[in-house]
Amino acid sequence: MSGAGAVKAPAAVSRPSVIQLSIKEKAALFAAYIPLFETGGIFVPSAREHRLGDDLYLLISLPEDPQRYPIAGKVAWITPARSAGNRTQGVGVRFPSDDVSQQLKMRIEEILGSRLGSDRPTQTI
Repeated sequence: MSGAGAVKAPAAVSRPSVIQLSIKEKAALFAAYIPLFETGGIFVPSAREHRLGDDLYLLISLPEDPQRYPIAGKVAWITPARSAGNRTQGVGVRFPSDDVSQQLKMRIEEILGSRLGSDRPTQTI
């Protein structure tokens, strides 16, 4: 039924994706961590379609750390399928500037220690 009295349904609100990211080895953490972002960031392997600026809610587990870190980040870059250099498909997520993200960034850098200065290739920019 149409006309002046018709009620439209509200537009669907896009909710952020929730991704659990469990990193079990230091080498994998080194390959995924993005120290170039001032607030820190992480590479998330994903075949899902994401756009720059999309909100992603991450639950991150680190090697040798029982704590899970809830991070509400934003997609800052995308590695598409079949990209050059045979890189893994996924997204780079920038951490927000909040206390939990700062704790996570410090913990990652503590775990990686001297590896941060390595010139080994990573999944990141």
